[in-house]
Amino acid sequence: MAYIESYVLPVETARLADYVRIAQESALIWRDLGALSVIEATAENAPIGELTSFPRAVLAKPDETIVVAYVTFQDRAHRDEVMAKMEQDSRMLTLFSSAPVDGKRMIWGGFDVVVSA
Repeated sequence: MAYIESYVLPVETARLADYVRIAQESALIWRDLGALSVIEATAENAPIGELTSFPRAVLAKPDETIVVAYVTFQDRAHRDEVMAKMEQDSRMLTLFSSAPVDGKRMIWGGFDVVVSA
């Protein structure tokens, strides 16, 4: 059906505009490398839960905004092919090096799509 690579990360709110610029540029690169689509969204309604929540998952600080992203692919093999290209792409490496995020607090994973409506 399809495959999704997703990640959640905290971004310094004061530098959110910088992150959005980087995300816009990286989305173009993802597409250039073969990804089907890229969606990045900032949390508008993601309260801190008692046990679990998006902010808790990434150890978000009060001065950070939660970002959720989805990159879509045809299947896992297509994802692996595009990811291999991305990891070698100097444009992506340059963008990632200037991103206002703490990559150690990012959570990510790959998912098989089971329902798409």
